[in-house]
Amino acid sequence: MKKLGVLVLWIALLFTSCKKEEGCNYKDADVTATAAEIGTIQAYLTTNGLTAVQLPSGVFYTLNNPGSGATPQLCSRIRVNYDAYRLGTGTTFDSNQTADGIDFVLGLLIIGVQKAIPFVKPGGSITIYIPPSLGYGSEAIKDNNGIVILPANSFIKFDMALLSVQ
Repeated sequence: MKKLGVLVLWIALLFTSCKKEEGCNYKDADVTATAAEIGTIQAYLTTNGLTAVQLPSGVFYTLNNPGSGATPQLCSRIRVNYDAYRLGTGTTFDSNQTADGIDFVLGLLIIGVQKAIPFVKPGGSITIYIPPSLGYGSEAIKDNNGIVILPANSFIKFDMALLSVQ
């Protein structure tokens, strides 16, 4: 009987020590693109006759449709459809265009997306121009076969539709 009491106490302690923490653990990244990176995106926009808003971080965006409703925060679960391109190539390296979209926690995405998505609301769409330091940086992105689909230090563009925010 004494062993059973100790076992019950041990199990109770185990479950109370595994209690999940409440709140958001994501913090706004304090990263800024270099002047050269910003200049490259500005040159791309000018060459292609595009206009975009520059954020202090060096991310640029064009709000195609503002949408309405909740503003995404770093801890928000967002549902999106998107096409991701290597800037200047027109070739997608990643895409999700499904009826249901795909869910992400905003704070887990690359910094460039974290910085721009709060400017669009559900039902809206945005184009985001991201320098390498706020994207994938010096990391090459590979597909499931190990083939590089996005070289290191690439400038990228996302066309994103925000379907919902939770």
